[in-house]
Amino acid sequence: MGRRRPVALTRRQDSSRPRVTVIGAGSWGTTFGKILADGGAHVTMWARRPELAAEIQEAKRNTEYLPGVNLPRGMSATHHLSEALEGAEQVYLSIPSQAVRQNLKALRPLLLRTEAPVVSLMKGVEKRTGLRMSQVIEQELHCDPARIAVASGPNLALEIAREQPTAAVISSTDQDTADAVARRCRNRYFRTFVNTDVIGTEFGGVLKNLIAVAIGIVDGVGYGENTKASIITRGLVEMTDFAVAYGAQPGTLQGLAGLGDLIATCQSPLSRNNTAGRLLGQGYSFQDVVKQMQQTAEGLASVAPILQLAREVGVQMPIVEQVKMVLDGTMDPRDIAPHLTTDDDTPQGERTQHGQAGGGGALRRSLQRAFDQFRHGGRDPARDRS
Repeated sequence: MGRRRPVALTRRQDSSRPRVTVIGAGSWGTTFGKILADGGAHVTMWARRPELAAEIQEAKRNTEYLPGVNLPRGMSATHHLSEALEGAEQVYLSIPSQAVRQNLKALRPLLLRTEAPVVSLMKGVEKRTGLRMSQVIEQELHCDPARIAVASGPNLALEIAREQPTAAVISSTDQDTADAVARRCRNRYFRTFVNTDVIGTEFGGVLKNLIAVAIGIVDGVGYGENTKASIITRGLVEMTDFAVAYGAQPGTLQGLAGLGDLIATCQSPLSRNNTAGRLLGQGYSFQDVVKQMQQTAEGLASVAPILQLAREVGVQMPIVEQVKMVLDGTMDPRDIAPHLTTDDDTPQGERTQHGQAGGGGALRRSLQRAFDQFRHGGRDPARDRS
């Protein structure tokens, strides 16, 4: 009880600041709490472990997940769900995708009397059902989809916690919800764009993790930049084909939630999925990799459900197929070469995200779009709207 009093005092002192709650105090949840606090909100973090909540509350640190980072005074923390959600105008969820449903069951009675937007910070699909996180949220909270938003993009937590400039996409089927959330989570080092393509935004965040595992594998084996560039390029095609088959807009996969996140996750040693792949490439078994990883690598759990969803719509994903073979122990990591996979030995055109040959390919259009955004000061009226 002694630790609960300072939270209430802080809230009274910050009564003029909008109140938001972040459920989950790992690296990304804590970083997003910092983003929100630096943007002017009073943030209450919910941590599963009392000792982690106490450290954030009292020391303004999260040394386990964000070493060396000082957290804002506008952040408080508790391990009591009801206390964390008190007066929240927006609720952000940052918990492992495979644990979302059980956590939402506990949240549901506390959110019944509020219309606060619920924002998913998670990048995974539910292993048992193949559902995206926004779909699981809708099912478990029995809420209007217009109340749900998702955040995605090239978001390596430690870099952002160190206030290195970056951008993200906030997506909701309701434009007003997307706008309201985007306004809340932007500050001097974090810029938000918006769209209404939730399917593309979520699948972009899921699928890039699988490509990052492949890149980690070839990196661990010792292959060079040509191999990695080939897999990234063909990976973007696989991502786009899959997402479009499920109703996404192809342009979303060429933006921050697709290409942007793909580049960041594939090239950075801070990426958990890249790290997991690198360990696999170095000869560790799947079980050994899971034991070594201190944080969840969402891509490992998403491989099987994504491949099942791909088969249901007839989309070929040779990169993800070979990642699964490495995970299953049926392929030597040194043999991974999904970019060389073809139906036969007949020379083929470079297939774009529309399943066509020619036209310059997905990567060229993506780079052109990025150039256009820079030329127009970051604005792209056709897609992500700031």
